[in-house]
Amino acid sequence: MGPGWFGALIAAVREAVPEARFSAVLDCGDNVGAALAAIRSEIEGVVFIGRPDVARRLADIARQHGVRFHTDRWATALDLAEDFFASRDSVERRCAEFLR
Repeated sequence: MGPGWFGALIAAVREAVPEARFSAVLDCGDNVGAALAAIRSEIEGVVFIGRPDVARRLADIARQHGVRFHTDRWATALDLAEDFFASRDSVERRCAEFLR
């Protein structure tokens, strides 16, 4: 979907549920273009696991944009990738189970 879509999704969530407290971090893998686009879109946080020399340059750009930059992935707490096309009820049930 890309950083623009992700940024729009986060903006819509914050508008729909202003009391929600969360951080938005986009995992760009080793995709330099996606990481740079996410930084320029000022997504709160970006994960980039590509080459260290590239990561250093991207980290500098991220600092200039006030974006948190990570070079390590952490364990996924709730990954809904497999549920992308699932019904609303199914996704709500998975989220409720996770939050218990």
